Amino acid sequence: MAKGGVSWHVPGSEVWGTGMKGRAELFAFFDGLGIAHRTVEHAAIFRVGEGEDIKAGMPGGHTKNLFLKDAKDQLWLISALGETKIDLKTLPATIGSARLSFGKPDLMETVLGVTPGSVTAFALINDAAHRVRFVLDKALAEADPVNFHPMSNTATTAVSQVDFRRFLAAIEVDPQIVDFAGL
Repeated sequence: MAKGGVSWHVPGSEVWGTGMKGRAELFAFFDGLGIAHRTVEHAAIFRVGEGEDIKAGMPGGHTKNLFLKDAKDQLWLISALGETKIDLKTLPATIGSARLSFGKPDLMETVLGVTPGSVTAFALINDAAHRVRFVLDKALAEADPVNFHPMSNTATTAVSQVDFRRFLAAIEVDPQIVDFAGL
């Protein structure tokens, strides 16, 4: 897989190309890498406080994901445990960004192929140009398994921490780990 290249192919999978990847393509990518995944279908969840009954039935770290843009047009995806407090005013000094604001929905869809409420670290599969810098909460980086929406907020998919890191390595994303609890 060439970073920022025109196409990608995982040996053993039937997924390649340059178009936006949805849930089926994500799962085929996982399968091609030998990543075990478990998905639970549910009603749409838009906010961290929703879906507590679903979270209770799925062990591991449940996430909140923020798609942000800084004043210098750098894009950021922050993935943290759902209960983690993130202060957007102090975050720039922590991650080395300019002033941050939420990215516009059309930009999110263009770059990550997802819509508001469905933001997920799995959507980094669609960022072939590597426009997004990925920040991972230290507590989430230590959780096992980790649970993210699989490209839409009508399901939650669990993968082991080891497999999540394999996924990130396969798409050539090196997360910046931040200890939000220690800030």
